[in-house]
Amino acid sequence: MRIVCLDLEGVLVPEIWIEFAERTGIPELRRTTRDEPDYDTLMKYRLNILAEKKLGLPDIQDVIASMGPMEGARRFLDELRDTYQVVILSDTFYEFAKPLMKQLGLPTLFCHSLEANDEGVLVDYHLRMPDQKREAVRRFKELNFKVVAAGDSYNDTAMLGEAHGGILFHPPENVVREFPQYPVVRDYAGLRAEIDKAFAKAG
Repeated sequence: MRIVCLDLEGVLVPEIWIEFAERTGIPELRRTTRDEPDYDTLMKYRLNILAEKKLGLPDIQDVIASMGPMEGARRFLDELRDTYQVVILSDTFYEFAKPLMKQLGLPTLFCHSLEANDEGVLVDYHLRMPDQKREAVRRFKELNFKVVAAGDSYNDTAMLGEAHGGILFHPPENVVREFPQYPVVRDYAGLRAEIDKAFAKAG
């Protein structure tokens, strides 16, 4: 009864907002939870910029449709799912993630949702629940699962701390410095080894 909880962006797929920023030439949209740990502040910032630039959900979906998973991500995920149950816990949105989930073999995804008006302009976002990553891990533990979690950023550290084992995957140096208690890995082979090690330790 073991579950692996993985972040999506920065672990299995590129950062969607960064990719969108590069393709639209709007450097302000490169800002992510690696830079701004307060998610509400970050999302309001993004929505304001999109409104100013008159860019909506169809524009973002066009970019996402041409993206793919990180190299080796699908194979890593397939092999991981042969041994463990896997749940993706992400602060992205179902409206963004759907084409990427298909390319990853449709793993289970818990994330948030967006609200757009009739013209496709994003007007709001809706959290599935506050602190959903940590809360999901907590509930899995209450269901008597052993949980190991991996992510790359500030918004993953709560679920890493709640899990029986937490791992940082290719994190920025500021996160490494602030959270030295978590092992750091830079590739999928290292991540798989740490996941197996964490479950062995958890018993």
